[in-house]
Amino acid sequence: MRHVWAVPVLASTLLLAGCGARGEEQKIEFRVPVFVESVGTGTVEDRIVATGSLRATEVVELRADSGGALEIAAGASGRRLAEGDRVAAGQTVAVITGEEVRLAARTDATRQRYEAAQRDYASKKTLFDDGLLSEEMFRIVETTLADAKIEWERSLLTEARSKLVTPISGVILRLARDAGGTPVAGGQLVPPGYVVAQISPTGGLIADVDLVGRDVARVRAGLPARIRHHAWEDRTFDGRVLRLAPSLDPQRRTLRAEVEVRNPEGTLRPGMFVEVTLIAERREGVPVVPREAVTERGGRKVVFVLNGQKVNRREVGVGLGDDEQIEITSGVEPGERIVVRGLETLTDGTSVRTTGA
Repeated sequence: MRHVWAVPVLASTLLLAGCGARGEEQKIEFRVPVFVESVGTGTVEDRIVATGSLRATEVVELRADSGGALEIAAGASGRRLAEGDRVAAGQTVAVITGEEVRLAARTDATRQRYEAAQRDYASKKTLFDDGLLSEEMFRIVETTLADAKIEWERSLLTEARSKLVTPISGVILRLARDAGGTPVAGGQLVPPGYVVAQISPTGGLIADVDLVGRDVARVRAGLPARIRHHAWEDRTFDGRVLRLAPSLDPQRRTLRAEVEVRNPEGTLRPGMFVEVTLIAERREGVPVVPREAVTERGGRKVVFVLNGQKVNRREVGVGLGDDEQIEITSGVEPGERIVVRGLETLTDGTSVRTTGA
């Protein structure tokens, strides 16, 4: 009989043991994986990004006063000047020669006439001083001398203008081309008024920018600017807003802003299409966080501050910012650690697990 009851007792013992294991199951807590970062300090800007075209600040045109044969002068290297060469103020760029120039100047004829008028004036003045010539006749001699001098000086000026001299230092933008844009050969005849050269300084350029909407009220003369061209992606050029147009464009409803661009090395060229960033406001040494760390809950800007293994939702005030970071005006202090990634499902008091920083 003792052996008959042994099996039921053993089975009961195993059954009770199994029930005890299921009753003592452990509670598992789920933690949201997040990336965190400390609140830092930095510089933030209120930026207005636009596009514009570069142009020269001024352009000087050298024109032929009289027709003749065109000869392009040589530069410092000894070769004929060409577009893109730099010239200094007072440098001769070209000379117009030939019979037309000589006839227009008539230097010899006017000089002889002036010398004759001087001799006549000297003799008549002696007679006038001795009382042998009336005052009326002497005034006519004086007038004749003055007219002869003016004609001679005009001839000298016409002759001098056959040498086309640049009044400014700069770069030759255009040199000796015909109406179709083809370069003109040396010695070719050109008519009076022909534009021989266009010269402009390139140490500073102007970017014409069109402003729209609310940006019209945010821009004023003197604002700093940064200029970029896609050919130099890692380089920016400094500038400032020079002036604003007095009225809006009636067709496009835009306001033209002229941005002065510093270009000391002549890297940028007139005609280039550039990106212009105007700095409406700049703040340095302020608390900043990544823009993605700030979210909205109930219509309010909040961040999630790490507190041990949980996060606390905290309402914050925001200021200036860009696509990467934003200024925090209230709510958190530099050094506090906040969630920057993985905050989509977070609420106040959520348990988290930091997976990166």
